[in-house]
Amino acid sequence: MQLGDARSGKLPDNLTGFGRALRRAGVPVDSSRIALAQQSALIVGLERRDDLRAGLRAVLISRPQDIEVFDQLFDAFFRNPELAQQLLAQMLPKAAPAHPPKRKPRVQEALQAPRPPTADAATDEQELRLDAAMSASERQRLRQADFASLSASEYRLIERLVREVPLVLPPIAGRRTRAGWRGAQPHWPAALRQARRHEGELLWLPRRARVEQPLPLLVLVDISGSMERYARLLLAFLHAATRGRPRAAYAFGTGLSDLRAAFRLADTDQMLAATNATIADFAGGTRLGDSLAQLRQGHARHLVGRRTVVLLITDGLDTGEPDALEPELQWLRRHSRRLLWLNPLLRFEGYAPLARGAQVLHRHTDAMLAIHNLSRLEELAGALSHLLRQ
Repeated sequence: MQLGDARSGKLPDNLTGFGRALRRAGVPVDSSRIALAQQSALIVGLERRDDLRAGLRAVLISRPQDIEVFDQLFDAFFRNPELAQQLLAQMLPKAAPAHPPKRKPRVQEALQAPRPPTADAATDEQELRLDAAMSASERQRLRQADFASLSASEYRLIERLVREVPLVLPPIAGRRTRAGWRGAQPHWPAALRQARRHEGELLWLPRRARVEQPLPLLVLVDISGSMERYARLLLAFLHAATRGRPRAAYAFGTGLSDLRAAFRLADTDQMLAATNATIADFAGGTRLGDSLAQLRQGHARHLVGRRTVVLLITDGLDTGEPDALEPELQWLRRHSRRLLWLNPLLRFEGYAPLARGAQVLHRHTDAMLAIHNLSRLEELAGALSHLLRQ
């Protein structure tokens, strides 16, 4: 069998255009995958559209979060065989339906015709920088734009920018002590060492002061379908902003996934790739109670001494039973210094936690903070410092 029209062979070119559109939408697709897609089309045939969809998805998609993007682009590309020329040019047909389907912003951007390159086009690295060439209104729009509404190129830009947002937290007094000028008790070992150096004379009395140490962090990130766009950006932000301090990270959906090995990687891109390989239930449901039970049974050592600050990143749309969630949240709050809920749904004015799981979260967390855009992330450090000093 030969793909496409035997006289013109259009379908291989259209498959290449389809792969380029996937790449523009943020899906990792290279030339080897496009070649595999053409082989897959030869094997499954063109008689059944569902078979072609399954064959292409098997070779082009490697991450669960890209499945919905693939389905939307496939429906747009392969809905009418007479649109081959338009599909080859990667443009939407001009005759739009009466009720166009609602697509993700990254899919809409991928379906638009690519802009021709110019002589003074910037490099890819320069395009990912928010420099002075961007207008003030555009910078302000991106700082206030909800992460879920960003196009693929804007999302890549914001993903680079969140890594530069600082997160400075106040230190805490540790258990160890040292000699200093202030303290409640004298530091006699230091006083004796001083007297020995000065022939028995004690010039000043050292005081026993507690050594300051950074706050340990426990990060719990919701990776359900509604948190898809927020989870990746928040992981990139926290990986870069908390580097050098004691931290542990876990992802939860229908179960708990340990991300500590991924967070030990120095490069944020490598951390995100390792996270994708670790999480098995991405874009599934949210069973926070079951996930916290796994945390209590297997990883309770992260909460020794009530010094750990817990950052719970979720929209509160829990599909589990509230009766199972409440005792786990009580245990978590009892063993942590602060339990803070970072909620992207605060982007809606007048938001109230009306879902059953959200009501339980609201009762047992110390504070609820917004993290739905770049501006809110920049304000997060100040809000956390204020809450921890109370």
